Amino acid sequence: MSTDMNIRGIILEGHSHAGKTSLLRALKRYHASDDNAESSIVVLGEHYSQVLQNVQGKLVRLSREQHLELLGSRVEMLKNLNDWANDLGPWRRKSRGLFFILERFHLNHRAAFPDHDDADIANIEQRLFELGARCVLLTISTEIVEERINSRNPAEWEGKSDREVEKACNELLEAQDALRAQAGKSLIPTLEINTDDKNWDGYARMIMEGIDFR
Repeated sequence: MSTDMNIRGIILEGHSHAGKTSLLRALKRYHASDDNAESSIVVLGEHYSQVLQNVQGKLVRLSREQHLELLGSRVEMLKNLNDWANDLGPWRRKSRGLFFILERFHLNHRAAFPDHDDADIANIEQRLFELGARCVLLTISTEIVEERINSRNPAEWEGKSDREVEKACNELLEAQDALRAQAGKSLIPTLEINTDDKNWDGYARMIMEGIDFR
């Protein structure tokens, strides 16, 4: 990370059942408990950045161009905030630094548009990397996929046939593999964490104490 940057952040990627929201809460708790951490924090949930959006009660899938524009605007916002802090002169991280958490961002884009030239998303990734972004990909094991799906929305799965449940499980695993493959192409360093144990505070500590943000 450039010496004029006093910004760092985590991008949370993974399937809906992998625990992104639970880990996001744990990361906020960890950050709040750190007396030396940044006073300013930006947290953007998936509704501010994902490809599939709920618009007026209807699911709308953004085009590749629309999604690139959306992601670009979010990155520009972070850059402008960092530029403002830098223009004020050098200071301590706690008072003028910025910590951010983004949910469903560049890997969500890559997985949604895998057959397109990745130059545009790579440009966004480069800008994120320069802002101190590091990615965490949450995954779950094959053995607990059905349990995790059922535990999230039990009522939704009542009366579902075995074939329907099997189909949903396979789709989750395929989506997970796609995200893992795209992480290998990304410019942003990615840490994969298996969340079978749901040890959210432990995962948050591992991320915040183990990731090199430089």
